Amino acid sequence: MLGGLITSRLDDGRPCLVFEDRSWTWSQYAHGCVDRANFLLERRVEGPFHIGVLLDNVPDFAMLLGAAALSGAVIVGLNPTRRGPELARDVAKTDCQLIITEQHHRNLLSQVGDTVADERVFDVDAPAWAAQLARHSGGTVPQVDLAPEDLFMLIFTSGTSGDPKAVRCSHAKITTPGSAVVGHLSLTPEDRGYLSMPLFHSACVMAGWSPTIVSGASMALRRTFSATAFLDDVRRFHCTWFHYVGKPLAYVLATPERPDDADNPLRIAMGNESTHYDVARFAARFDLTVLDGYGATEAGFNILRTPDTPPNAMGPLPEGVAVLHQETGAPAATARFDAAGRLCNGPEAIGEMVNTQGAGGFQGYYGDEDAERQRMQGGMYRSGDLAYVDEQGFAYFAGRTSDWLRVDGENLATAPIERLILRHGGIEQVTVYGVPNPDSGDDVMAAVVCARGSSFDPEEFLTFLGAQPDLGTKWTPRYVRVMAALPLTRTNKVLKRVLAQQRWRTGDPVWWSPGRGEPYRPMVDADADGVEGLLIERGRGALLA
Repeated sequence: MLGGLITSRLDDGRPCLVFEDRSWTWSQYAHGCVDRANFLLERRVEGPFHIGVLLDNVPDFAMLLGAAALSGAVIVGLNPTRRGPELARDVAKTDCQLIITEQHHRNLLSQVGDTVADERVFDVDAPAWAAQLARHSGGTVPQVDLAPEDLFMLIFTSGTSGDPKAVRCSHAKITTPGSAVVGHLSLTPEDRGYLSMPLFHSACVMAGWSPTIVSGASMALRRTFSATAFLDDVRRFHCTWFHYVGKPLAYVLATPERPDDADNPLRIAMGNESTHYDVARFAARFDLTVLDGYGATEAGFNILRTPDTPPNAMGPLPEGVAVLHQETGAPAATARFDAAGRLCNGPEAIGEMVNTQGAGGFQGYYGDEDAERQRMQGGMYRSGDLAYVDEQGFAYFAGRTSDWLRVDGENLATAPIERLILRHGGIEQVTVYGVPNPDSGDDVMAAVVCARGSSFDPEEFLTFLGAQPDLGTKWTPRYVRVMAALPLTRTNKVLKRVLAQQRWRTGDPVWWSPGRGEPYRPMVDADADGVEGLLIERGRGALLA
């Protein structure tokens, strides 16, 4: 159990935590956890013992996680990118008794007063917080009976396709992946992890904080991720490993190269949702090993790459996990490729990844029975993610179920199109999504971020696409939006639903092809008016809402 691991180090003088210009030994960290555990227990009231934490990656957050492990409190990770009524909804939905925050996030809590009174909101950077903790300094370890299946944390999903859902995470659900990461990375007390992904999300807790607690290694906290500070940080704090989720590798790769990039203490990185292209470049540039796999907060199953995994694949599909065709519910066909590597039977081969053996590590959503039932239809965990599987059993990510596009009567997945566009040396990031076609189905739209020193050349881009032997006949984007940066969640996932809602009404340059095979031209207001007029005229105006 996490609590036992923490209290076993009450007298341990080895390094535990570094943050900016301060450091803590394991003994200091463990006593800090005990102090906060007693603080929480003193303020416990009737009802779920849930503590909302609205903090950046600061030492208090790491210590509050330890306090929960000792007191039986449940940490509710609150996302500071949520605002007003959205954040108030998250607090109310998860039955928070207290909220612990910091002064620069206080304004975000203006609408939570009906759920948590102001006197039960504490700022960790206010003098009153230090005074409160001082009252508990030197206190005894709480004697609380806890079991591995007891709830430890409520972690919200990223909300890329709808309202975030609070995922139940028990003590065991946090400890088990932590132990797995320790074994997978061969972590020892001599290692130090770089924790720059948000602690309110599962990735940093399960693959950053938990392995540190399990192994007795140390952790370097970064308040928020910074691509430009990354290399200086890992050198300054002598970090040997780090984890990521989403796009951080791409952002670091976008920083100017230095001749001594490979001169750093890192030996390994572990994460998910990076492209093979970025993984290979990152490993070569910084001289380390990158382990990229598939996972989700719900933890219905994981996929890890093996040495023989093909470049664009996630890894071998685990036993008990199947790709089921969304329309028939039967196993999808084995993927077939032509000589150019093009997927020949996408409509038959692409389906949803499903754990046919049950829930896996999914322990349900808090306060959302409808979403939980949908996730577990037929007694099987349904990931909501699309994939296809080759003859050797390797799975290839094809997007979210919400990413399906229907173009000219054919179903398309977005991830293969994104992978193809990323081959373009002048494009650093891309996301593909559907916008309504005036007649039926969708048109393909891509949002791209150009590499430093490059600009979008529409004629050259079409030439590039035409030279790709595996370009699907319906893959060429009709619309291309050129952006300075993609909109991301705090967990570095692209907010496609925001882009899809904005469509072509944006302050960014948008290039479009008015008709099949026509060259791109800048989209102006008159063009947008014309497309929207056709949608309304042909009975599809509701899609603009």
